Amino acid sequence: MTGISVDTIVDAGDDAINRVIDHLIAGGHCDQKAIERAGRVAAETGQRLDIVVIRLGIVAERALAEAYAISLGVPLVAADQYPAGEPLFPERLGARFLRNVRALPLRIDNGTLALAVADPLDSFVPASVAAAAGLPVAIRIATPIELEAAFERLYPEGDSATGDEPESVDAEPMEEDAERLKDLASEAPVIRLVNQIIARAVETQASDIHIEPFEDRLRVRYRYDGVLSEAESPPGRLTAAITSRIKIMARLDIAERRLPQDGRIKLAVRGHEIDFRVSTIPSLYGETVVLRILDRSTVTFDYARLGLPQNVVGRLNEALDLPNGIVLVTGPTGSGKTTTLYTGLLSLNSAARKIVTVEDPIEYQLRGVNQIQVKPQIGLTFASLLRSILRQDPDVIMVGEIRDLETAQIAVQAALTGHLVLSTLHTNSAAATITRLRDMGVEDYLLTAVLRGVLAQRLVRRLCTHCRRQQDASPELIRRFGLERRCDGGPVRLWHATGCPQCRGTGYRGRLAIAEFLRPDVALERAIFAGAGHADVERIAVEAGMVTLFDAGLDAVLAGTTTLEELTRSIRSEA
Repeated sequence: MTGISVDTIVDAGDDAINRVIDHLIAGGHCDQKAIERAGRVAAETGQRLDIVVIRLGIVAERALAEAYAISLGVPLVAADQYPAGEPLFPERLGARFLRNVRALPLRIDNGTLALAVADPLDSFVPASVAAAAGLPVAIRIATPIELEAAFERLYPEGDSATGDEPESVDAEPMEEDAERLKDLASEAPVIRLVNQIIARAVETQASDIHIEPFEDRLRVRYRYDGVLSEAESPPGRLTAAITSRIKIMARLDIAERRLPQDGRIKLAVRGHEIDFRVSTIPSLYGETVVLRILDRSTVTFDYARLGLPQNVVGRLNEALDLPNGIVLVTGPTGSGKTTTLYTGLLSLNSAARKIVTVEDPIEYQLRGVNQIQVKPQIGLTFASLLRSILRQDPDVIMVGEIRDLETAQIAVQAALTGHLVLSTLHTNSAAATITRLRDMGVEDYLLTAVLRGVLAQRLVRRLCTHCRRQQDASPELIRRFGLERRCDGGPVRLWHATGCPQCRGTGYRGRLAIAEFLRPDVALERAIFAGAGHADVERIAVEAGMVTLFDAGLDAVLAGTTTLEELTRSIRSEA
């Protein structure tokens, strides 16, 4: 008998929608003011309130799906519950129709068809599917991004996401003209797919999205706590459409596919503005796209949140309190140098000081700080901007990075003339900074005259406190890393990563900074002036009380904050 199970028809009236909205507010996914704003839009457009809150970016799609499930008493579909093989009723239910109504048959249970739907309040969808399939239908709530991924897996051929005939994987994107790319990127399924890729990254607190085309597929990866994790990827035929959509959002030239391009996107996700830095680079099978997520709401400029040890923070603050000189923060790309500098700048920010920064790019806007963006293409370089800034009589200058001798020399001159200069440098340790500046061409006597301190740091992943486990360290590890002397003769026990839903199965959740701080004293200045190398500089600094990066990391390992494996991965050093 054809029909729908009575208990699966959900009333789309105000009561049902209000229950969903109340659950979203109670769960902290949005506030009353945002709902009132959405209500005004819903009244003007005639759309349902629950649909408006998604389109305005007030709540995440996953949060709305969970609210549907709880408020309406309808089960939520897990990612592993979608069909793994062939789609159901392919001859009766076309891919194009299912995509348009955002529904997908899951399985047949006791003569009833379980149907995953993105909108459980739309009674037309289960009625249509029941009529086409000839079976009663029981709806299930689908998370849109998982539903889209299942579509791409189950319908790789035939109806494409753009509504056009599938393109050959071997087709060269270079042969498509700009107008066709715009048409592809403007199709609703492609827009929805890109939005879902971005929303998933924000919801799961990824720091980067990497979209990489290959001969037979388009790979999507997210970076969590500094480590890349592969997600279920769209088919390779959508490469041009997805890339073009992102370039349109970032206001880049979609017709230019031979040269790298950089841009920015501002989107409202989960009710607040999020910035995305976009970089495209041509590769063998198309353009590689990377989006760096800059979520101001999750960034806290606080030394304690960064995890910097109190003794390092104390020494850094002493250097920042000096009226002039150079303070440097060093480390590889992605080690949190800029965040540390921003934190230091905010501690200096007051009505009595003029602070100017020269950055490439400006990552976060700091209230009360004059921030300037470098633009090399028009001659606005670090060196040229520094010269101009000195004429404006600032008290504190932050230079995003010292990259060459010219910038280094102007920074030294600024420090000699009474300014406090903060900057970053790419070196592996604090002691290596001396060698690096020397290699650039800075004279030793100038180094000793202006250098006030060097902070070297790394970011290591924090152990998930929900699933970490502890066990005795092996004698080999104790001997190799000298752990016994750090435990005052007691048993040496180390924490290990396990993995749970709280940490996405990785065993780690969040990151902390480990650091060493080199503060020049009389002995060190004499050694630098005498041309001492990296090893001698580090030895003298340790004798003066500096705790090295690796030793600071071992303290974090024994405290159960991170693991020995993570420490050696991040620092790549041995005791």
